[in-house]
Amino acid sequence: MPALRSTLRILALILIFLPGVVVQRTILMFTRGNGAFVFPGMWHRAVAAILGIKVIVEGKPVQDRQVIYIANHLSYLDITVLTTIIPSSFVARGDVSGWPIAGLLARLQQTVFISRNRHDILDAKDGIAEAIASGRRLIIFAEGTSSDGSVVLPFKSSLFSLAMDNPAGRKLMVQPVTLSLLEVDGRPATASNVRDLYAWHGDMTFPPHFLKFVRLRGAKIKVTFHPPRDAARYSDRKALCADCHDDVTRGLEPLAQAA
Repeated sequence: MPALRSTLRILALILIFLPGVVVQRTILMFTRGNGAFVFPGMWHRAVAAILGIKVIVEGKPVQDRQVIYIANHLSYLDITVLTTIIPSSFVARGDVSGWPIAGLLARLQQTVFISRNRHDILDAKDGIAEAIASGRRLIIFAEGTSSDGSVVLPFKSSLFSLAMDNPAGRKLMVQPVTLSLLEVDGRPATASNVRDLYAWHGDMTFPPHFLKFVRLRGAKIKVTFHPPRDAARYSDRKALCADCHDDVTRGLEPLAQAA
């Protein structure tokens, strides 16, 4: 059954990949505004259904104003999880642009590529200014890497300069978001050997991890949207960073207590 499941899923992903690329490229020829994010949301919901990823949402994402979502990061699958909920661009490491398939999908979702080095972040003005000036919402994985999701790693405070002193001259809302892994393959995600079936971190390589995941029954992820914070109320990016980290960490506490 796992072998048949993985084969059918891979075939389904192939069937929706090429048409999806053509459709989104065509859309981007006419608009790069809010309308350009409708199809990626539909596409990722199809991917989530194919892979058996169930998303539980707690709280409400800010969608009536421009916002930067600050989230913890477990896996490449987080991209699908978050895109099923919020129409946004991601901020990603510059090298992601060159990754096969993932890089193409990231560009089609108008990802902003930057270095995670503080100096380079401050110098990456053009791409950031364009994204913010166009009114786009951005998603940032503020840990700068991924983990197994059992804890929230320290945030990179330099990333909060995008909200504090962005090149477009706007003060933005910042909304912390917690990704909590609840189940993988029908098993509670309380043990590291279960969590790592979804989480992709450390020295893991993509093909073996993905091929193992598609054989499973799927995963259940809880996405918690915390109350937004007004970046204009902060004069220190480190204070904003600390408050957002506290919010995201608190979102994991109920899961830790249940374990």
